[in-house]
Amino acid sequence: MNSNESEFQDEENINNNNDDVLEGEVEELQDEANDLEVALEEAKTKANEYLDGWQRARADFANYKKRVERDQSNTYQLATGSVIKRFLEVLDDLDRALKNRPESGEGANWANGIELVYRKLISILESEGVVPMKSDGMEFDPNLHEAISSEQSDLHKSGEIIETLQQGYMIGDRVLRPAVVRVAK
Repeated sequence: MNSNESEFQDEENINNNNDDVLEGEVEELQDEANDLEVALEEAKTKANEYLDGWQRARADFANYKKRVERDQSNTYQLATGSVIKRFLEVLDDLDRALKNRPESGEGANWANGIELVYRKLISILESEGVVPMKSDGMEFDPNLHEAISSEQSDLHKSGEIIETLQQGYMIGDRVLRPAVVRVAK
């Protein structure tokens, strides 16, 4: 074998060794890339799970906050309603007193003062969200009215309210006190 052939043989061996080394490195890099792709997919899956959990927790908290606000509002209305019911009796008394007021003399001056107190009490109740129900001439509704009598009437349809004996009141969308009424048969 001559030196050229020997050198050629050595170069070929070196190239083969380099090819083997490069193939090994390429395989290692491909394995590493595959491992990284798997790890990336796992990380994406975990990130999506965390995002879903976070979004659920956020929605749960928003629902909780709304429920607490609604409960607080209901509690306020119940507490306010129980106190205001007591003032409605005073309002009824003032209303009856004003219906029988004297037209002249010293009693008329007192009646004017009582009317001012009556109006002030009404404005305070209205500022708390208390509003009187309209009942006369309306159709009887057991959710809003309490029938004290049922009478024949030629002027009213059956089930129509003839007269309101005691004014009913609402606070918000809740009945504070039902109206006491007479109903046509």
